Amino acid sequence: MGGPAELRGDSMRRSFFRRGYGDSPLHLLLLLCSFALTAYAGVRLLRGDWLGIVLWLVGAAVLHDLVLLPLYGLADRALQRAVPAPVSYVNFVRVPAFVSGLLLLVWFPLIAGTQRSRYERSAGLPADVFWPRWLLITAGLFAVSALWLAVRTAVWRARERRRDAGS
Repeated sequence: MGGPAELRGDSMRRSFFRRGYGDSPLHLLLLLCSFALTAYAGVRLLRGDWLGIVLWLVGAAVLHDLVLLPLYGLADRALQRAVPAPVSYVNFVRVPAFVSGLLLLVWFPLIAGTQRSRYERSAGLPADVFWPRWLLITAGLFAVSALWLAVRTAVWRARERRRDAGS
């Protein structure tokens, strides 16, 4: 099999590729496959109303980057100032708020009721359930987060008491 010189040559080729590309060849292959899959999905998606879809994607990117992202940052800073707690505790509000906001963003036309007739016509199901269900999901997310925080705090306090009793 190969001796030390051959192994050194293989190692040099890999390090040359890594220096040139920045990662392994497997990473490049996976990245190219993901681009191919995205292109395929885009071609299939744009087969219908391509102008509406392109406008929606561009509008969503602009709305998110120029409006929603600064609002996220402001809300997060306001939360950190209003609640003097460790950053890990703030995550118990961040995570359910993020998931709830993401659900609202994705399902907004149905939650707001602006696409009610179109949905009912195409799905054959009533569309008046999205608003209350989104509220229930949001309440559930915050309830689970609060319960998780309570359990975590109780476990932490129990460990502190055990450690103090052992000293």
